[in-house]
Amino acid sequence: MLRQLLTLIMTAISIMASSQTKIILTNGDRTMTATLADNGATRRLLELLSKGPVTISMSDYGGFEKVGALPEALPASDTRITTSAGDIMLYQGNQMVIFYGTNSWSYTRLGKIDNATAAEVRQFLGNGDIRLTIRPETSAANSITQESGEEQTIYDLTGKRVDSRPLKPGIYLINGKKTRVQ
Repeated sequence: MLRQLLTLIMTAISIMASSQTKIILTNGDRTMTATLADNGATRRLLELLSKGPVTISMSDYGGFEKVGALPEALPASDTRITTSAGDIMLYQGNQMVIFYGTNSWSYTRLGKIDNATAAEVRQFLGNGDIRLTIRPETSAANSITQESGEEQTIYDLTGKRVDSRPLKPGIYLINGKKTRVQ
């Protein structure tokens, strides 16, 4: 029993280390994905997105970024950062900034657009004002289904068995498989 619990805990730690949360960014008919950092700001952002997509009006600033107000402030943990194209930052707790150039300032890292060159980020963001829609990326692992007659064994990432339903948003081990619940 102890050995099984230790194995479960080690699996959970491995999952936590490799787990990446992605969002989908849409500007008009163009779409890109981004991988979020793991911090208080992104956890709060995901809570907002769990209620539905968020649309932000964004404008160019300084010739290297688009900036726009979020519907509410997020927890900031600013550090001095030199940005690059595709970086997504939180500025002053309530401004989302997406970089198509570089800058050095104090920001809270939110994430980075996936696998895009500076030119691709610039093309995606376009010229002038935009309305950017953000939503969480979903996959088959985001919903839990139970086949008829099959008992589900569910553990949280601390190794504790979870018997309450419905499950709160998070990552769980369900019948030995990593599953993200939104």
